Amino acid sequence: MREWLSIYLKGVCMGAADIVPGVSGGTIALIAGIYDRLIAAIAALDPRILVSIPALASADGRNEFREDLIGMDIPFLFVLGAGIGTAFLLMSQLITAAFEAFPAVLNGFFFGLIAASAIVIYRVTDVDTAGRIGALLVGAILAFLVSGAAESGGEASLLLVFFAGAIAISAMVLPGISGAAFLYILGQYQYMLDALTGLIDGLIALIRGGSVDAVLDPGVPVAVFMAGALVGLLTMARIVKRALERNRMATLGFLVGLMVGALRLPVEEAADATAVWTGPLIAAVVAATLVGIAVVLALDHYSDSLDYTEDAAV
Repeated sequence: MREWLSIYLKGVCMGAADIVPGVSGGTIALIAGIYDRLIAAIAALDPRILVSIPALASADGRNEFREDLIGMDIPFLFVLGAGIGTAFLLMSQLITAAFEAFPAVLNGFFFGLIAASAIVIYRVTDVDTAGRIGALLVGAILAFLVSGAAESGGEASLLLVFFAGAIAISAMVLPGISGAAFLYILGQYQYMLDALTGLIDGLIALIRGGSVDAVLDPGVPVAVFMAGALVGLLTMARIVKRALERNRMATLGFLVGLMVGALRLPVEEAADATAVWTGPLIAAVVAATLVGIAVVLALDHYSDSLDYTEDAAV
């Protein structure tokens, strides 16, 4: 039980990191010493195990199914995922409240997180050829154009939500690259936060005798996002791995470009949310930006300078 509790708490730390743009749960996994096990477990996932479900009617079938689950380290992923989910539920409420009360300061914090993450990844990337420079520029231009294309707190198509889930989970397993940052780029970050907090509020209301609609309305995008994340875990993460294997530096340069281009969004979000800029508010935004930078640099330091080898992806 002590081992499972430790894994659960590490999952909580990963989830707390994953839910903010710029900080990767993969970095926390490195610091916590479970990154190799996490990558091995994800790589071992095999959907073909589902064909053995009919055999669960027999004792031999159940034993074989149990052994297959243990072989893929599913118990580890389940406990770790429970910790991540717990952090999501708790942190989503806090961040949603912060968006409403201190939008400019929070976006300043996100700016610092994303900018510092781009610097950390750039330090281990050799952008010294025309192709690599081109990949970085393409990433920056693409992110600049896409950032804010969908209103953060507005409606979003379920197809985009599904795609966002697949992309976010792929980034989540890479140290230094945040899945939440890609949600931010796609303009789905606050939308999904609102959906998650709405689902939590709806479930609480349902327990107290409320309407099922209060659960279904926010529950649909959350379910679609999770479905996209599952598909991304089995497919998109492997595409990222192949890209890193074929041209690691160009791929990392493209990711750096994405994060640089995405810096447009927190600036615009802060400007749109603030009618009057006062001296104390500017100071608070600058301080939040510096805190965001310090958080990423500290994590990078304690993870012993991120090493993007071919094994750093699923």
